[in-house]
Order: sequence, then C-alpha cells, then structure tokens
Amino acid sequence: MHGTSFLELYVFVLAGFVGFFTITRVPALLHTPLMSATNAISAISLVGSLVLAGADRGPFPTLLGFVAVTSATINVVGGFIITDRMLKMFKRADRRPASAPPVAGGRK
Repeated sequence: MHGTSFLELYVFVLAGFVGFFTITRVPALLHTPLMSATNAISAISLVGSLVLAGADRGPFPTLLGFVAVTSATINVVGGFIITDRMLKMFKRADRRPASAPPVAGGRK
C-alpha cells in the first residue's frame, strides 16, 4: 500500500470514529438542525463522488465512485425523509390546511 493511500485510509477511519462519537452525544433537541447540516455535507460529497465516478481513471476507481454516489444519495434522501418526519412532529394536529373551506357556523 502506498504511503498516501495509507494516510487517506487513516484519515477516513479517524473521521468515522470522530463522527460517530460526535453524533451519539447530540441531544434530541439539536437533531434536526444537525441533520440539515449533515444533508448539506452529504450533498457536497455526492458531487465529489460524481466527479470520481465520471473521471474514467480505471475500473476500480469508477466502481468506488459508483458506490460513493449510491451511498451519498441514500444518505441525502434518507436525511431529508427523517428531517421531514421530525418537523411533522412539531405541527399542531388541530390546525386546518390553508386550502380547506371554512367550517359552517365558525369555530369556538
């Protein structure tokens, strides 16, 4: 293994550990804002993985780029779904949609 590749693998594993321990210590109240920031970072990694997949540097880097594109896409979509579900938890259930017709006799 080349020295640069070993260093890149080391940084990747270290970033994984730091990310895991950082995320597990986040209180539930801060989860949604943190998820929004994570979605933005995942979108940046998605762009980088698209560049790697389309660089035509050989079959193995292209395969890794495809795996990275797939993983980043799943991460971004899943993050938006989870964020949407969490935001729906804060909506009031008794609120009418804006397009609903007014109730006859009014509300008290």
